[in-house]
Amino acid sequence: MEAGSSNNPPGKAEKKKEGGANGNSRLGSMLPRIDPFVPRKDHNPGELRSWAKKTGFVSDFSGETSTSASEQFSSRFDLEKGVDHRGGGSSPKIEIDPILGRTRRGTEIEPDSGSGPGRGVRKKENGGILGVRDGTARDENERRGTVNEPVLGPKEDERNVNGTRHANGISRIGNQNANRGIMNGNQIAPGNGHEVPMVTPSVAGDLKIEDEKAERDIEDGLSPEGAEPGHGGWSRQSRLKHGLRDNPGYVPLVYYGLQHYLSLVGSIVFIPLIMVPAMGGTDKDTATVISTMLLITGVTTILHSYFGTRLPLVQGSSFVYLAPALVIINAREFRNLTEHKFRHIMRELQGAIIVGSLFQSILGLSGLMSLLLRLINPVVVAPTVAAVGLAFFSYGFPQAGSCVEISIPQIFLVLLFTLYLRGISVFGHRLFRIYAVPLSVMIIWIYALFLTAGGAYNYKGCNPDVPTSNMLIDSCRKHASTMRHCRTDVSNAWRTAAWVRIPYPLQWGVPIFHMRTSLIMIFVSLVASVDSVGTYHTASILINSKPPTPGVVSRGIALEGFCSMLAGLWGSGTGSTTLTENVHTINTTKIASRRAVELGAAFLVLFSFVGKVGAILASIPQALAAAILCFMWALIVALGLATLQYSQTASFRNITIVGVSLFLGLSIPAYFQQYQPESSLILQSYFVPYAAASNGPIHSGGKQFDFAMNALMSLNMVVTFLLAFILDNTVPGSRQERGVYIWSRAEDMAIDPAMQADYSLPRKVARFCSSHCQPRYFLNQIQRPITSHFIQNLN
Repeated sequence: MEAGSSNNPPGKAEKKKEGGANGNSRLGSMLPRIDPFVPRKDHNPGELRSWAKKTGFVSDFSGETSTSASEQFSSRFDLEKGVDHRGGGSSPKIEIDPILGRTRRGTEIEPDSGSGPGRGVRKKENGGILGVRDGTARDENERRGTVNEPVLGPKEDERNVNGTRHANGISRIGNQNANRGIMNGNQIAPGNGHEVPMVTPSVAGDLKIEDEKAERDIEDGLSPEGAEPGHGGWSRQSRLKHGLRDNPGYVPLVYYGLQHYLSLVGSIVFIPLIMVPAMGGTDKDTATVISTMLLITGVTTILHSYFGTRLPLVQGSSFVYLAPALVIINAREFRNLTEHKFRHIMRELQGAIIVGSLFQSILGLSGLMSLLLRLINPVVVAPTVAAVGLAFFSYGFPQAGSCVEISIPQIFLVLLFTLYLRGISVFGHRLFRIYAVPLSVMIIWIYALFLTAGGAYNYKGCNPDVPTSNMLIDSCRKHASTMRHCRTDVSNAWRTAAWVRIPYPLQWGVPIFHMRTSLIMIFVSLVASVDSVGTYHTASILINSKPPTPGVVSRGIALEGFCSMLAGLWGSGTGSTTLTENVHTINTTKIASRRAVELGAAFLVLFSFVGKVGAILASIPQALAAAILCFMWALIVALGLATLQYSQTASFRNITIVGVSLFLGLSIPAYFQQYQPESSLILQSYFVPYAAASNGPIHSGGKQFDFAMNALMSLNMVVTFLLAFILDNTVPGSRQERGVYIWSRAEDMAIDPAMQADYSLPRKVARFCSSHCQPRYFLNQIQRPITSHFIQNLN
């Protein structure tokens, strides 16, 4: 029987408490020493937080959590299945009630992962987690004859042992706990088993304040106490305006679709503004590449929405491919090219991207990605994604600093919108938070236009339209960089671009295939796959859906490879992959509608046919583009490190792996990048780190192999990924500590209609692919001839 329960009526128990003369009952002698619970008015919330961290207790009132989100999720599901991943088995035990001296059956006691006298105990009763107790407090309470067991209330939409719901963090006590005298320090009135704890006015006031604060945090996209949604996020409500399968109507879909892509304009548009000038292309070439990128982004996003993971994720030109593209662009044999330099380098990039995309498609279709998912964890994803943004620290402000009167106001304005004005609503919309990038770019662009028209960049006898090589006056050569980076009228793409132009495959010529560039893109496609895996998992939690199955993830990776192949055929300069920034966009806009993303992608395809659209975007000053990319790259670093929330961030093992991977991921490439005997005289200073492929320290005799190895070891994200992957899979650690990604099983999807609606292919496609499109099918086609040949040899 539970502590504090009795078959005697309350009046009789009170008489026994007051009298207590016979002394024969141990219970009667102990009850007078039980002091009633009196809430402290001068309590320090920090003490409660420290207690929560020591005992593993999760308070629904304060929103605090001592363990990581992944540990909570894993332990909850492991306990429900009766599996202990810490190595200890779980078996029913009998516990002696410290007050009544009776036994309590049907209770499981599992040791926590901690050790020492303060080791917590997780108690499970009738298949549900009831509480976490501190060992020291338990001994003290047993000595005093009291039981003070904090109850771990289920999350929203979860039920307790008798099926009653929990609201606002206060548990409705089930029939088994109806007559318990004291629980979690609050008095409970006896009743029919559906009563709520009776709290004092001071406690109720604190709870009300906490609830109001939690509601404000949720509106800002945060869970209580400012933490991001945890690993078990699909059981929480993130206050989405429209979910994955919602259809708010045609007009709202148009608005939400354009809103979604405007917030991603920095990732979709600004990459050509860096690549094409570095490749020696003209303003017209820049406009054409931007139009091609808009087309590829729209087409690949629609394909992924129907045939990939079907999550509301945007597929487009990713920064993952930008650094290796710059390495190939700055190869020694391309530095002295004068005629058709842009087309030759673009064809080289096309061939490398096509080979890398074939590898990525095979990785997904063969089922190897399902095996690789067991080795990819948040501790691997976090430093890898962060290294993608850190790879451009030598390019960002050195390029933006060429025109500080434009770049510094741009950085200041975008930070002002995203951080300081993010809570301001205009007509019920958080405009500054959603449209921080396009709004700041438009304002600074207009400001740069006034500077140009006012003569701020007019130099006597200098013409910005004249190439630097043809300038005869030394002062003009000195100011050539300023005119090129700061003026808004340098680009003549608006005058030369056609109104209607449809990008077509092989528009730059037949792709060129070389082993050295192909090896680079194969490794880069593997890094892109790791980046996408983390984005899939985070997005599924953010939209309150269960994680996809390994088969769905493999399907998404295979389709990403196909989309990168399309990007290589059309010649966008980079491969196509899931944009990591899309997670931030969903969290900011609260729009996760699949149809909104599809309709916005259709608008991108339409805009790609209008040549003047690409021409307008090509006229953005390079200093302005570099300034906004400083913010975008920093956001990628933050989003990558935020992935650690799914693991135990305080674990020495994890912080060591992440720290070593990031440091060596920056330091080892710096060693390879210092071998630049010639490039420093030919290249711009911000391109020198990307020219190590031709002059690196590896000299094995094979030029193709040396180029590929020097290039790969000079890429921050590749070195960081290899180190994090090896360390995380060789250093011992529990599942909870590592934060192993939890993917749904195929059996769960077969019996869950909601998961089928979220991740299943369209009916007609599913009917066709029922036996030919599954990854296992392709794996069997490879295994069958090998197995039959092996059996024949044995016979």
